[in-house]
Formats: sequence, C-alpha cells, structure tokens
Amino acid sequence: MSRTHRLFQMMQSLRRMPPPVTATQLANDMNVSLRTIYRDVDALRGLGAVIDGEAGFGFTLIEDAALPPLGFDNDELEALVLGLRNVEIIGDPALAKAATSALAKIQARVPPRQADRLKHAILDAHRFHRPEPPVIDIAALRQATWDEVCVQFDYVDAVGAATQRTVKPLGIAYMDYNTSLLAWCLLRQDFRVFRLDRMRSLNVTSDSFRPHRVALLRDHLAAIRANVESSAKLRKT
Repeated sequence: MSRTHRLFQMMQSLRRMPPPVTATQLANDMNVSLRTIYRDVDALRGLGAVIDGEAGFGFTLIEDAALPPLGFDNDELEALVLGLRNVEIIGDPALAKAATSALAKIQARVPPRQADRLKHAILDAHRFHRPEPPVIDIAALRQATWDEVCVQFDYVDAVGAATQRTVKPLGIAYMDYNTSLLAWCLLRQDFRVFRLDRMRSLNVTSDSFRPHRVALLRDHLAAIRANVESSAKLRKT
C-alpha cells in the first residue's frame, strides 16, 4: 500500500468510525503498526487536516481541509439520511458498507450545525420484512450490469422448475419483499424479472452488449408500467 493510499484510507476511517478513534482501532482497521498510525496522523495534520486528540486518548477529525463544505438544506439532509440508512438495511454487504461510508463523508463536509443535525436525524429506516439474502455475489452482478456484459446463472422459479439462463443485465430493483434483476433473457427472447434469491451459480461472461443497456432498460420499464396500468384498468371493470 502506497503512503498516499494509506493517508487516504486513514481519513476515510476517521470519517467513518465513531470518535474518538484510538490508534489501536486505526491500526487494526488499516492493518499497520501503531508507529505508522502516529506518523500518519502527524502527516495529515501537516497537510491541513484538523485532528484533535493524542496517543492514549484517541483522535477526532474536526475539519477536513481537503473537502470543501457542501450546501444542503435541512430537508435534503433528512432525505440523504433516510435513503442511505435504507440502503444499509436492504443493500448487499458491499453496498451497505458504501452507504455507511457515504454518510460519514457527508457528515465530514457539511457545516458543524448541519453535521449535528445529520448525526441526530429524526428520520430512520426499518424493514420488518427484509428481502431473502441471495447466494450469488451481488457486487459482481452490479459490476457486470455497469460493464454491459452478459451473465449466466441457474434459476429456480416459483414452482421449483430449474433452468439455465443467459441474460443481458439491465438493472437491479429493491422491492418490498425481494430484490430482482431486470434483464433481457436470451432463452425467452424477451424482458424478464429474476428474483436474486432464486439465482444460483452466477457466471460473468465476456459477451458485451454495450451500448444498449440504457435503451433496453427504458423499454423494459415502459413494458412494466404498461402491464401495471393494464392490470389496474381490469380491476376497475
């Protein structure tokens, strides 16, 4: 790990972890020695970061000179807290960790009054029916979707029938009781929605369908809306 990367990681840890952060906590989090932690704290202070504390008492990041203040009104802050805490609950481990890190970054960049409001926000997110945890690597699926490459997986539907699918992943939707992949299925030659908890043995291929993902996703969402509207009309008749 380069020194620059290590200093960046320490700043991330100081933003993310509840203050005061002890040198031992930092050393364990970064997998370095205590001596390295003390040296890097001095280096960050020399670069303009205001870090309160000392050895034996822990450290608190007071001001991050590298990050200019952000302008949010109070409702925007509440919306950010609610959204990110919801992601912490329903997201896969990598996404949940990213939400926690993002919240800490925002808190470090807003003025002190708003940082306190963000820390003690009155809004929170709770899910009493969390989606079934998938067995596939969702981070790999998300990356394949961004990269616009086809993926293969075994799939078990609602009645227990098993099939092998190769699809063009278009987007991931977090719903009330499950998380689903929106995709173009090469087997059915049509749009399909696959529940992630029913997917097995994910394999990311090298078959690219770039640059068609955005257009396909737009068509898929339009088809879903049309089906919903059609069903609503039938219920009214």
